[in-house]
Amino acid sequence: MSLNHIRPWRNIERRVSRRIMVGNVPVGGDAPITVQTMTNTLTTDVRGTIAQVQAAADAGADIVRVSVPDEASSKALREIVAESPVPIVADIHFHYRRGIEAAEAGAACLRINPGNIGDEKRVREVIKAARDHGCSIRIGVNAGSLERHLLEKYGEPCPDAMVESGLDHIKILQDNDFHEFKISCKASDVFMAAAAYQKLAEATDAPIHLGITEAGGLMSGTIKSAIGLGNLLWMGIGDTIRVSLSADPVEEVKVGYEILKSLGLRHRGVNIISCPSCARQGFDVIKTVETLEKRLEHIKTPMSLSIIGCVVNGPGEALMTDVGFTGGGAGSGMVYLAGAQSHKLGNEGMIDHIVEQVEKKAEELEAAAAQDAAE
Repeated sequence: MSLNHIRPWRNIERRVSRRIMVGNVPVGGDAPITVQTMTNTLTTDVRGTIAQVQAAADAGADIVRVSVPDEASSKALREIVAESPVPIVADIHFHYRRGIEAAEAGAACLRINPGNIGDEKRVREVIKAARDHGCSIRIGVNAGSLERHLLEKYGEPCPDAMVESGLDHIKILQDNDFHEFKISCKASDVFMAAAAYQKLAEATDAPIHLGITEAGGLMSGTIKSAIGLGNLLWMGIGDTIRVSLSADPVEEVKVGYEILKSLGLRHRGVNIISCPSCARQGFDVIKTVETLEKRLEHIKTPMSLSIIGCVVNGPGEALMTDVGFTGGGAGSGMVYLAGAQSHKLGNEGMIDHIVEQVEKKAEELEAAAAQDAAE
């Protein structure tokens, strides 16, 4: 059994929501919180887009969104869907016919923006296409593209305007007896997004797609997303997340998992616990952790690894991790396995040895999980 388990005082009580399906992936209800990203290639570049979808899937993406801005993209989508290892969401703006074409091309879900998809008649046509082809729908409200009448009513983008937009479109779907939908109300302002999501969570039982839109670059966007999404997830709000970064989509997936892992809501791969290093360190902690993060990317099994530079906190952290290394003196340190001291190790060969121990532990955990499943 892994030591990386949930303790009672860390449990988060998730908001109760309906469950829908995005392709073969459940969203909402008691399903795991899923991680999404979006391709940034031209959709008409079929090979490039498929390669990016595959890379995102390899990093752990459960669902990938693809933009469908024109008819050529609709045609390319059919081949992308056929080769994708994960469900594809078609991102639709301005042209409702793209939604119909995307449903016909096999998209698992259609993202429509209430602020620019068109009038109720056009929405009904998209709903019919979704129903006919087994698609779910995401109502994607965005503070930057609210309907004109709501901006006139409220004077500016605000949480109340965003929620009203979303609820108006929920009513259209429900009036047409369509219930396979989820909803988001994104803003680049963390406070606005958080307030809108809290209001939305109280107003509907639909699954909620969380995101801080246009969050920024890798570092600034990660911080913004961690604060905004982290607080909402802590409240139990959110059934699927997308971290919006001006960066490689794979980085969005990694950040999404790290946010979920930090809250004990999803576990995938190695959780490295490491110190910032100081004059007491017995080895180069920063370089070691950087190397280990790359060397251990292939591990998908949830487990924990502590890399601590000295004995101040090292032994204590190692007690709670599957594998640990604590720096000592004279060019060596102590290896911990399953929370207990195991053997001394020289700094010179530590990285290869730690990788070996992590891989071995991952195999043990996978075997135990397979046995439990068989029983």
